[in-house]
Amino acid sequence: MAKNREALLKKEVWEYDESCPGCKIDHLKESNPGIPFKLLFYVWIVVLCAALPISSLFPFLYFMIRDFHIAKREEDIGFYAGYVGSSFMFGRALTSVIWGMVADRYGRKPVITAGLISLIIFNTLFGLSTNFWMALSTRFLLGSLCGILGPMRAYASEVCRKEYQALGMSIISTAWGIGLVIGPALGGFLAQPAEKFPHIFSKESLFGRFPYFLPSLLISTFALGVSVLCYWLPETLHIHKENKEQNELYAWEVAAYGGDVKEKLKKFEGKGPNQQQSLLKNWPLMSSIIVYCVFQLHDMAYAEIFSLWAISPSEYGGLGYSTADVGEVLAMSGLGLLLFQLFLYPPMERILGPVMVSRIGAVLTIPLLSSYPLIAMLSGVGLSLLINCASLLKNVLCVSITTGLFLLQNRAVTQQQRGAANGISMSAMSFFKAIGPAGGGSLFSWALKRQNDSFLPGSRMVFFMLNIIELVGLFMTFKPFLTVPDENP
Repeated sequence: MAKNREALLKKEVWEYDESCPGCKIDHLKESNPGIPFKLLFYVWIVVLCAALPISSLFPFLYFMIRDFHIAKREEDIGFYAGYVGSSFMFGRALTSVIWGMVADRYGRKPVITAGLISLIIFNTLFGLSTNFWMALSTRFLLGSLCGILGPMRAYASEVCRKEYQALGMSIISTAWGIGLVIGPALGGFLAQPAEKFPHIFSKESLFGRFPYFLPSLLISTFALGVSVLCYWLPETLHIHKENKEQNELYAWEVAAYGGDVKEKLKKFEGKGPNQQQSLLKNWPLMSSIIVYCVFQLHDMAYAEIFSLWAISPSEYGGLGYSTADVGEVLAMSGLGLLLFQLFLYPPMERILGPVMVSRIGAVLTIPLLSSYPLIAMLSGVGLSLLINCASLLKNVLCVSITTGLFLLQNRAVTQQQRGAANGISMSAMSFFKAIGPAGGGSLFSWALKRQNDSFLPGSRMVFFMLNIIELVGLFMTFKPFLTVPDENP
């Protein structure tokens, strides 16, 4: 009997089961050593859809808050804008772990589909907001119920062979980065259509009465198409009917034989689907999540500040841009970001490793942001050229850092833990991202009031504080804090 018990514990975790979607994916990877282009297309389109509404509001949020008439002074608009920008991430911070656990229990596909439906509903309602509290609550509910990114990060690592996992994570980061660029571009171009395109949209029309509805409607329509496409999205989670029976057998044997089975279980810990170490005690995972959160705090604060800085008047140290101008700058960044992530990042990661790429990105970000107040002193073609180049480079560096940390997180856990691990990562990151817009908006409002100070006046203080956060993240990428994980299946 003891030999039978030991054989049970030594048994391979997954025997091929034709009814198991995870086994089908594993069989596909074994039989097809090439790049899974079709599956990576699904990853790219879903992540792009999830990223679009996150920052699409930033170019017009300043004007939206102004139209709500909640700010008593112009300098206070950034304060209220920060809270609306943060509400999405605060909602996501509360629910990402739950969505990750659901994805590990019931599969990636149900969570992805539910997230897309939530996106369609609440993003549309946000565009129809008539007051500050409606905008705040719809963004919060959108963040709470749209748990797509965590399961998609697990999904991307599961559909790729080991040699293509860097490409899979690069696809995630590329789609995410492009979404964070195209989203604001759409918001900038399509907000207030009755003012920009009066020959198409009258002030009495739906888009005249709801000037910020058009970009939200377009994104929600795209999400509807993606949700239909997800019908053909294959599941990757291993779902075996005998797991429940094995759990019951193990419980019976523990009751009958006590510590004998427990000692053998320790010997084979980590080889079965239920023998998982605590994720919170997995330091390679947790250290990469913490570093990731610091960089995400910086990036979200930057996204909020850049739009506010670009549309603020030149007398306050801004660029004096319109929402369309901001959209044009961000749209120009998208193409370069796509080319870099698809063709340059994977070979760089293979040569230098994900940690070194992240360090290089952080080092280059600091002098780049220091140059922004100097760029604001220019005008005409020189200003347009330099701000487009700076924005493109900043987004490339941002996504390079993110991709490297994605890789570390997914390599630190086995497949059965990836949904929960990415859920923890998303919750922690969302909490920091919630602080980012609120803190960035408040910091920007405070900086506008100190234009005549001798030490780092106006926007110089804003970009100085962003560099401090980036520097902290850079130091944390070194030992003994950051631990590079061993490979996991």
